[in-house]
Amino acid sequence: MKYPLPESIGNPELLVGREKEFAGFNKWIGRIPKRLSKSRAILARRKSGKTAFLQRIFNRLWSENGPVVPFYINIAEKKIWLPDLASKFYCAFATQFISFLERDEKMASWPLTLEQIKAYGVSKSVEYFVIDVDSMKTDKADRSFDSMWQTASTAPHRYAVAFDTSFLVMIDEFQNTGEYVYRDESCQTARDESIPGTWHDLSESKIAPMLVTGSYVGWLINIIDTYLEAGRLKRFLMNPYLEPEAGLESVYRYAEHYEEPITNESALQINRLCMSDPFFISCVIQSEYPDKDLTTEDGVVNTVHHEITDRLSEMSMTWGEYIELSLKRINTVNAKHILLHLSKRADREWTIYELKQELGLDIDAGEIQRLLQNMVKADLIREGRSDIRYQGLTDGTLHLILQNRFEEEIATFQPDIGETDLKQNFHEEIRRLKKEKKALRGMVSHLSGMMAEYLLANEFRSKKRFSLSRYFTNVADDTELNITDARMRVKFQRADGKEMEIDVVAESDCGRTVVVEAKNSKEPAGPATVTDFLEKAGAYAALRPEKQVLPAFFSYGGFTKEAQRYCEENGVAMATRIELYK
Repeated sequence: MKYPLPESIGNPELLVGREKEFAGFNKWIGRIPKRLSKSRAILARRKSGKTAFLQRIFNRLWSENGPVVPFYINIAEKKIWLPDLASKFYCAFATQFISFLERDEKMASWPLTLEQIKAYGVSKSVEYFVIDVDSMKTDKADRSFDSMWQTASTAPHRYAVAFDTSFLVMIDEFQNTGEYVYRDESCQTARDESIPGTWHDLSESKIAPMLVTGSYVGWLINIIDTYLEAGRLKRFLMNPYLEPEAGLESVYRYAEHYEEPITNESALQINRLCMSDPFFISCVIQSEYPDKDLTTEDGVVNTVHHEITDRLSEMSMTWGEYIELSLKRINTVNAKHILLHLSKRADREWTIYELKQELGLDIDAGEIQRLLQNMVKADLIREGRSDIRYQGLTDGTLHLILQNRFEEEIATFQPDIGETDLKQNFHEEIRRLKKEKKALRGMVSHLSGMMAEYLLANEFRSKKRFSLSRYFTNVADDTELNITDARMRVKFQRADGKEMEIDVVAESDCGRTVVVEAKNSKEPAGPATVTDFLEKAGAYAALRPEKQVLPAFFSYGGFTKEAQRYCEENGVAMATRIELYK
């Protein structure tokens, strides 16, 4: 797959999990050419992976070059003059469409100017581009900004008709269209909150359906309800947390890409304390905590604690910005007390009167409800089954930040509350993790089907002293190894110049080298696969005649009878599972 739109996550390999979400949206996208797909809205708080999700959809559709043309635009949290937004929107759309038609990857992320778009229209005899650009320039000169915006915003639908194709219109952070668009060039006085109404009818297009996102859920829902009517955008709530196995895979991938030492045990600990939240995981792996050591329990706990508590950590600063914006209208001790309580006990709904009694609040029920309603609008809690019931968000990361930020202040106000020792809680969570050996075996077994090389490389690094039979059968030399270096995806050139790659290479101080092929598919390895591996192992050994090479082959799908016999005859150690918890 090609990546014409650079993904905000960085290296594409860092986007893991989300299989169910992609499967569901792929079905929805597959129905677009049949004109059966209704516009949708993805609702999730910041750093939930929405942007990367949309960008991956764009890149997949662009690469497939199929019947659905992708268009992606992000609406920044920045004031913008309406005609400038119109130009930005149209230029992004036209450029991405031209990039799709010409199969030019570079163009997708480098918007053409209006003049360049017109020039393309002239050279390719695409009169629609010429007409639109001339119209927008005339409208801007005449200060007919609404007409200019009309031309830009309707472009995907109009071009779908003109070219007899389908578009997917992806607008990231859609709520910002109602907050930062101004009619005065200085962007000081004439804010136009009605811009989202532009899509009142366009959101019903079946040839250019919309997929919008918003990081402030309550805010986005209010805009949708006000300007687009409740039923025009089908809502999808994206969970910021991955499945545990996908979270663990995320730990390994971030650690490998940032060259941060971890062990298989500490990877599980990081994943557990970060609650399989990929953003949290990335912050811990990249943390600038001075004493960071992610190979020990204390090191993991201290680093996670730093990311939560240090005001200058990436984790804390990102959440601090979100909370401060959300709490600007309810910044009182009572509000924080209610919020922290609901966050701690998010497993049930609370009535206004229960909260007043439980927390000993000295304000009346009306004031409590006002605070609660403001928290709902700020995306910090949600409404319950009735008008007087409210519930905290089941967002563990948010709770940790709230606990660290507000608990001391609330304890001063309510002395019986007391403060929580986060580090102690983290150690207790790791102790619970260690007791779950059966679940851990299942998780590692599942993960070994996707990334065995990560597991083996980390195991070799952390265990250092072991016999190869600890992980493989049919081991010819079972003398204990003392690993001094373990690397993944080692590339080298054979004597004739052919480039080769070995999945895992582990050097022992005794002069032996373990070379491992990791086949992660469910299909059993056949003799040809083993032969290819032995060729690589032989070429690697020829370049290092002073070393004794020990070949080992991991195949998640097992081995055919012929392949197993071939391994036995040629001294290739075999494994189909990676046992870390015996």
